[in-house]
Amino acid sequence: MLAGCGEKAAAPAAASGSKRGNTGPVPVVVDTAKQKDMPLNLLAIGAVESVRAVAIKSLVTGVLQKVNFREGQDVKAGELLFEIDPRPFQNALRSAEADLQKIRVQLETAQAQVKRYQGLEAEAMVSKEQFRTIQDSARVLQAQLLTSESNLANAKLQLDYCSIRAPFDGRTGGLGAHEGDLVRASDATVSLVTVTQLAPIYVTFAIPQQELASLQRYKGAGSIGVAATVGGTVPSSETGELIFIDSAIDTTTGTIKAKASFSNAGHVLWPGQFVNLKITLTTLADQIVVPTKAIQYGQEGQQVFVVSADKKAELRRVTVGNNVGLETTIAKGLKVGETVVVDGQIRLRPGAEVDIKPPVDDVPTVRGSGKKKGGGEKSKEGGGGTGGEKAPKAEPAGHTADR
Repeated sequence: MLAGCGEKAAAPAAASGSKRGNTGPVPVVVDTAKQKDMPLNLLAIGAVESVRAVAIKSLVTGVLQKVNFREGQDVKAGELLFEIDPRPFQNALRSAEADLQKIRVQLETAQAQVKRYQGLEAEAMVSKEQFRTIQDSARVLQAQLLTSESNLANAKLQLDYCSIRAPFDGRTGGLGAHEGDLVRASDATVSLVTVTQLAPIYVTFAIPQQELASLQRYKGAGSIGVAATVGGTVPSSETGELIFIDSAIDTTTGTIKAKASFSNAGHVLWPGQFVNLKITLTTLADQIVVPTKAIQYGQEGQQVFVVSADKKAELRRVTVGNNVGLETTIAKGLKVGETVVVDGQIRLRPGAEVDIKPPVDDVPTVRGSGKKKGGGEKSKEGGGGTGGEKAPKAEPAGHTADR
């Protein structure tokens, strides 16, 4: 009896072990190693800065009479921004014009006397000292004429300063003074408004010193494109060009400063903003490319699982090149057309049989197909019982899919 019980207990255990050992093919998702041109990129984080930002200040002292723009408004070069009360400067201009006219009349009289006394001096009718005095008076009036002309020009300039215009195309900031305020030319701490140029615009960034040689080599061969991406709910991007590489490496960080210029016509980039940069050095032709998620990290380095013609998994060590988005170039270890596993590697081992499945996005939704999935299996389970239990009723395939 003991021997019989032992044999009966061993049979189910053996059957259970056999069931666990039969794992079957491993379901995986695969893709093909392709050959195509791939850009060689550097990634960096940059800070946006304006090409020009000017604090507008008054060059004359007076009452601010009119503000001709709104805060945060885009303005054009030469557009009138502020008007300072011009009446005191108009009076100063008229006074300068009168002084100039007076000097001109006096000079004309002195020059006429010089001509008249020149003839008298030749006939010895006047002394040489008297003639020289008349000549000196004419020369003094000539110098006064130059002074009066300078005063008149300065008066016109002061009057022009009463109209403050935008120095370039840009956007205005917050107002520092309002209509009716007294603005002073000597106040260097207060600005009326700041005008910032938004287009074009610069992005400054730093790259590791190890990449300097590549950057210089490809820049010498032609222009280097730079793409700036701004994060947010709806990410946006702007394309530009590398225009500047600094002359020295920062010894504290081991990086070198560079700068790119962007047209920024749509004002995507904003001064003070941080953006993600992709610097495209060149385009590499005929590269072997696989999805990035196919690459695994093992004890010997980077590796991929390759599916052979007989649907067996082969572990292959690879040398990875450049990464662009969701794709990575393979410098060594793969050939064009080979099938690589992109999902399901966690259950794979070298030599394992695989069952190739379509990607999740490619699987159609099964509803109301009319087939009964699993009905036969349930009946078999019911029929295998010893207590005469009825087999559970099979549900339509549509309901099974919903579950």
